[in-house]
Amino acid sequence: MLALYGHRFSSYTWKALIALHAAGLEHEFREVGPENPQHGEFLASHGGPWGTFPVLVDGEAVLFEAAVIIEHLALAHAPAAGLIPHDPAAALAVRMMDRVFDNYVMAPMQAVVSEYIRNAQAPDLDRCAEARGRLERSYVWLEKWLAGRDTDGAITLVECAAAPSLFYADWVHPIGEAFPRLAAWRANLLARPEVSLCVEAARPFRGWFPPGAPDRD
Repeated sequence: MLALYGHRFSSYTWKALIALHAAGLEHEFREVGPENPQHGEFLASHGGPWGTFPVLVDGEAVLFEAAVIIEHLALAHAPAAGLIPHDPAAALAVRMMDRVFDNYVMAPMQAVVSEYIRNAQAPDLDRCAEARGRLERSYVWLEKWLAGRDTDGAITLVECAAAPSLFYADWVHPIGEAFPRLAAWRANLLARPEVSLCVEAARPFRGWFPPGAPDRD
Protein backbone atom coordinates (compact mmCIF):
# COMPACT_ATOMS: atom_id res chain seq x y z
CA MET A 1 0.00 0.00 0.00
CA LEU A 2 1.07 3.58 -0.61
CA ALA A 3 2.37 5.32 2.50
CA LEU A 4 2.61 9.08 2.93
CA TYR A 5 4.75 10.67 5.62
CA GLY A 6 3.64 14.15 6.63
CA HIS A 7 1.70 16.30 9.07
CA ARG A 8 -1.99 17.17 8.92
CA PHE A 9 -1.29 20.91 9.32
CA SER A 10 1.37 21.05 6.62
CA SER A 11 0.39 22.82 3.41
CA TYR A 12 2.61 20.61 1.25
CA THR A 13 1.27 17.48 2.94
CA TRP A 14 -2.21 18.73 1.96
CA LYS A 15 -1.02 19.09 -1.60
CA ALA A 16 -0.14 15.39 -1.82
CA LEU A 17 -3.17 14.26 0.19
CA ILE A 18 -5.60 16.14 -2.07
CA ALA A 19 -4.20 14.21 -5.03
CA LEU A 20 -4.54 10.90 -3.19
CA HIS A 21 -8.14 11.71 -2.28
CA ALA A 22 -9.00 12.94 -5.78
CA ALA A 23 -7.60 9.79 -7.37
CA GLY A 24 -9.35 7.55 -4.82
CA LEU A 25 -6.09 5.84 -3.89
CA GLU A 26 -5.87 3.84 -0.68
CA HIS A 27 -2.92 4.87 1.43
CA GLU A 28 -1.51 4.79 4.92
CA PHE A 29 -0.82 8.17 6.51
CA ARG A 30 2.23 8.19 8.73
CA GLU A 31 2.09 11.19 11.03
CA VAL A 32 5.35 12.99 11.71
CA GLY A 33 5.78 14.25 15.26
CA PRO A 34 7.27 13.54 18.70
CA GLU A 35 4.87 10.65 19.23
CA ASN A 36 6.30 8.88 16.16
CA PRO A 37 10.10 9.34 16.34
CA GLN A 38 10.64 6.52 13.84
CA HIS A 39 8.88 8.59 11.18
CA GLY A 40 11.23 11.48 11.79
CA GLU A 41 14.19 9.13 11.52
CA PHE A 42 12.86 7.88 8.18
CA LEU A 43 12.52 11.44 6.88
CA ALA A 44 16.06 12.28 7.95
CA SER A 45 17.25 9.61 5.53
CA HIS A 46 14.65 9.88 2.79
CA GLY A 47 13.26 13.42 2.88
CA GLY A 48 15.80 15.03 0.60
CA PRO A 49 18.61 17.41 1.63
CA TRP A 50 16.67 18.82 4.58
CA GLY A 51 14.70 15.72 5.63
CA THR A 52 11.39 17.38 4.90
CA PHE A 53 7.91 16.03 4.22
CA PRO A 54 5.79 14.89 2.52
CA VAL A 55 7.47 11.70 1.41
CA LEU A 56 5.67 8.94 -0.48
CA VAL A 57 6.68 5.29 -0.25
CA ASP A 58 5.45 3.09 -3.07
CA GLY A 59 7.11 -0.29 -2.83
CA GLU A 60 10.78 0.27 -3.55
CA ALA A 61 10.15 3.83 -4.74
CA VAL A 62 10.60 6.68 -2.25
CA LEU A 63 9.74 10.17 -3.47
CA PHE A 64 9.87 13.59 -1.85
CA GLU A 65 8.51 16.95 -3.08
CA ALA A 66 4.72 17.15 -3.31
CA ALA A 67 4.58 17.97 -7.02
CA VAL A 68 6.80 14.98 -7.84
CA ILE A 69 4.60 12.76 -5.68
CA ILE A 70 1.54 13.89 -7.65
CA GLU A 71 3.31 13.29 -10.95
CA HIS A 72 4.15 9.76 -9.76
CA LEU A 73 0.55 9.08 -8.72
CA ALA A 74 -0.69 10.24 -12.10
CA LEU A 75 1.86 8.16 -13.96
CA ALA A 76 1.88 4.95 -11.93
CA HIS A 77 -1.51 4.68 -10.24
CA ALA A 78 -4.18 6.99 -11.62
CA PRO A 79 -3.53 7.97 -15.25
CA ALA A 80 -7.26 8.43 -15.81
CA ALA A 81 -7.85 10.66 -12.76
CA GLY A 82 -6.88 13.85 -14.58
CA LEU A 83 -4.22 15.02 -12.14
CA ILE A 84 -1.88 15.69 -15.07
CA PRO A 85 -3.43 16.19 -18.53
CA HIS A 86 -2.36 13.72 -21.21
CA ASP A 87 -1.97 16.49 -23.79
CA PRO A 88 1.62 17.79 -23.48
CA ALA A 89 0.70 21.45 -23.97
CA ALA A 90 -2.09 21.25 -21.38
CA ALA A 91 0.23 19.43 -19.00
CA LEU A 92 2.83 22.17 -19.40
CA ALA A 93 0.24 24.83 -18.50
CA VAL A 94 -0.74 22.87 -15.39
CA ARG A 95 2.88 22.53 -14.31
CA MET A 96 3.43 26.27 -14.81
CA MET A 97 0.51 27.11 -12.51
CA ASP A 98 1.82 24.65 -9.94
CA ARG A 99 5.02 26.72 -9.88
CA VAL A 100 2.98 29.92 -9.56
CA PHE A 101 1.27 28.69 -6.41
CA ASP A 102 4.41 27.26 -4.83
CA ASN A 103 6.70 30.20 -5.64
CA TYR A 104 4.39 33.22 -5.71
CA VAL A 105 1.74 32.33 -3.12
CA MET A 106 3.13 29.68 -0.78
CA ALA A 107 6.62 31.19 -0.56
CA PRO A 108 5.62 34.74 0.53
CA MET A 109 3.01 33.28 2.90
CA GLN A 110 5.72 31.15 4.46
CA ALA A 111 8.03 34.17 4.70
CA VAL A 112 5.55 35.84 7.06
CA VAL A 113 5.06 32.64 9.06
CA SER A 114 8.83 32.22 9.34
CA GLU A 115 9.19 35.70 10.82
CA TYR A 116 6.74 34.78 13.57
CA ILE A 117 8.52 31.48 14.15
CA ARG A 118 11.80 33.39 14.44
CA ASN A 119 10.40 35.84 17.00
CA ALA A 120 6.69 35.66 17.77
CA GLN A 121 6.83 38.72 20.01
CA ALA A 122 8.80 40.92 17.64
CA PRO A 123 8.70 39.73 14.04
CA ASP A 124 10.47 41.90 11.47
CA LEU A 125 7.50 43.99 10.34
CA ASP A 126 9.34 45.31 7.28
CA ARG A 127 9.97 41.77 6.05
CA CYS A 128 6.35 40.84 6.75
CA ALA A 129 5.10 43.88 4.84
CA GLU A 130 7.36 43.04 1.90
CA ALA A 131 6.05 39.46 1.80
CA ARG A 132 2.44 40.63 2.05
CA GLY A 133 3.13 43.01 -0.82
CA ARG A 134 4.32 40.08 -2.92
CA LEU A 135 1.12 38.21 -2.04
CA GLU A 136 -0.93 41.23 -3.13
CA ARG A 137 0.83 41.21 -6.51
CA SER A 138 0.07 37.51 -6.85
CA TYR A 139 -3.59 38.12 -6.02
CA VAL A 140 -3.79 40.75 -8.76
CA TRP A 141 -2.30 38.36 -11.29
CA LEU A 142 -4.49 35.42 -10.24
CA GLU A 143 -7.65 37.53 -10.36
CA LYS A 144 -6.93 38.25 -14.02
CA TRP A 145 -5.94 34.65 -14.72
CA LEU A 146 -9.27 33.40 -13.35
CA ALA A 147 -11.35 35.53 -15.73
CA GLY A 148 -13.52 33.25 -17.84
CA ARG A 149 -12.03 30.04 -16.42
CA ASP A 150 -14.06 27.01 -15.39
CA THR A 151 -13.32 26.43 -11.73
CA ASP A 152 -15.64 23.44 -11.30
CA GLY A 153 -13.69 20.88 -13.32
CA ALA A 154 -11.69 17.87 -12.17
CA ILE A 155 -8.95 18.31 -9.62
CA THR A 156 -5.54 18.62 -11.24
CA LEU A 157 -2.07 19.44 -10.00
CA VAL A 158 -3.21 23.09 -10.11
CA GLU A 159 -5.98 22.61 -7.55
CA CYS A 160 -3.70 20.46 -5.38
CA ALA A 161 -1.27 23.38 -5.23
CA ALA A 162 -3.83 26.17 -5.07
CA ALA A 163 -6.02 24.91 -2.22
CA PRO A 164 -3.43 24.82 0.59
CA SER A 165 -1.53 27.88 -0.60
CA LEU A 166 -4.66 30.04 -0.82
CA PHE A 167 -6.02 28.63 2.44
CA TYR A 168 -3.01 29.81 4.43
CA ALA A 169 -2.20 32.89 2.33
CA ASP A 170 -5.62 34.34 3.13
CA TRP A 171 -4.85 33.90 6.83
CA VAL A 172 -1.64 35.91 6.42
CA HIS A 173 -2.94 38.52 3.96
CA PRO A 174 -6.74 38.37 3.49
CA ILE A 175 -8.02 38.17 -0.08
CA GLY A 176 -10.08 41.37 -0.12
CA GLU A 177 -13.06 42.68 -2.05
CA ALA A 178 -10.78 43.68 -4.93
CA PHE A 179 -10.39 39.99 -5.78
CA PRO A 180 -13.89 38.49 -6.00
CA ARG A 181 -12.94 35.71 -8.43
CA LEU A 182 -10.02 34.60 -6.30
CA ALA A 183 -12.06 34.69 -3.09
CA ALA A 184 -14.85 32.68 -4.72
CA TRP A 185 -12.40 30.11 -6.08
CA ARG A 186 -10.79 29.70 -2.66
CA ALA A 187 -14.22 29.05 -1.15
CA ASN A 188 -15.01 26.61 -3.96
CA LEU A 189 -11.78 24.72 -3.35
CA LEU A 190 -12.31 24.47 0.40
CA ALA A 191 -15.80 23.09 -0.16
CA ARG A 192 -14.56 20.20 -2.30
CA PRO A 193 -14.56 16.89 -0.40
CA GLU A 194 -10.93 16.15 -1.28
CA VAL A 195 -9.86 19.46 0.28
CA SER A 196 -12.41 19.52 3.10
CA LEU A 197 -10.94 16.26 4.42
CA CYS A 198 -7.61 18.05 4.85
CA VAL A 199 -9.17 21.15 6.41
CA GLU A 200 -11.00 19.11 9.04
CA ALA A 201 -8.05 16.84 9.82
CA ALA A 202 -5.88 19.92 10.42
CA ARG A 203 -8.42 21.75 12.58
CA PRO A 204 -7.00 20.54 15.96
CA PHE A 205 -3.64 22.08 15.11
CA ARG A 206 -4.80 25.62 14.31
CA GLY A 207 -3.37 26.96 17.54
CA TRP A 208 0.05 26.21 16.10
CA PHE A 209 -0.23 28.81 13.34
CA PRO A 210 2.47 31.31 14.40
CA PRO A 211 0.77 34.61 13.38
CA GLY A 212 -2.51 33.31 14.87
CA ALA A 213 -5.31 31.55 13.02
CA PRO A 214 -8.47 33.56 12.28
CA ASP A 215 -11.79 32.32 13.62
CA ARG A 216 -13.14 31.20 10.23
CA ASP A 217 -12.77 28.55 7.55
